Amino acid sequence: MGGHLTSKRNLSGLLRLRDGMLCSRTMPGLKKHDKIRVKTDPPRSILHVRPSELEGVARYWPSPDLESFVEDYWVARWDRPETAETVPQPCMHIVLQAGASEVIGISRTRFTRVLAGSGRMLGAKFRPGAFRTLVDLPAWRYTDKSLPLTTVFGPRAVTLEARALASDDDRESLVVVESFLRDFGPSSNESIMLVGCIVARIAGDRGITRVDQLMHEFGIGSRSLQRLFREYVGIGPKWVVQSLRLLEAADRATRGEVTDWSDLALELGYADQAHFIRDFKKLVGRSPVDYTRSLGYSSSR
Repeated sequence: MGGHLTSKRNLSGLLRLRDGMLCSRTMPGLKKHDKIRVKTDPPRSILHVRPSELEGVARYWPSPDLESFVEDYWVARWDRPETAETVPQPCMHIVLQAGASEVIGISRTRFTRVLAGSGRMLGAKFRPGAFRTLVDLPAWRYTDKSLPLTTVFGPRAVTLEARALASDDDRESLVVVESFLRDFGPSSNESIMLVGCIVARIAGDRGITRVDQLMHEFGIGSRSLQRLFREYVGIGPKWVVQSLRLLEAADRATRGEVTDWSDLALELGYADQAHFIRDFKKLVGRSPVDYTRSLGYSSSR
């Protein structure tokens, strides 16, 4: 990435803003479990459930020293058989569940998990590109894959599931997860920081609907941008742009906020509503109108 002055200026400014926000969240002198605080805003990616009716899900901020790598932790509890589905996002996860713990790479389709009986599941959601600091393989090697912990991390992960799930207290469990992550000595580099800033830019500005906008803003060529995303995110920037736009659409639909689908399609960069409807249905499994009706909202145009 060297030699791209625009990208370095943008990277420096975004990192100062990010670091200022991260540093303002915590106070020194807290015990380990107290540094893992509840994240109160509702998750955006869960399908088929109104946010007001979502039960058994909690999220937590990571401790300050891991905030550059972990976006948040999530915990799900259930007491009856059910199927959970989420919209894919450009990040990787470590998921801990009794007998089914794994590393989950980026999925190009919605993530579906059948939950039997009753149970509890913990997850660490990594910032885009940040998982690369834990492993020697490029991120594309994990795309569309779910792998056992020991396949990815080797013998050091053998006891992680049992130790993390031993306590029913979420924050005590997450202290174990954080200790595991710290043992890798995670450290960032310019490429990880740059790709994280680019994805954050996409997520924060609905007006970014094309890859060439990113090339211009960050002063990076097409091939360099593709290599950066393949190595650290696991998938190309075009998919990331589209997935985050569709996440926006699914999130608004789940909250019952859409009044006109054609207007939303245009806002998200689609040239025509039919193309948007096809992509939405492929991702969610229902057309936008059918999906909102399934949640009990009145039909939108």
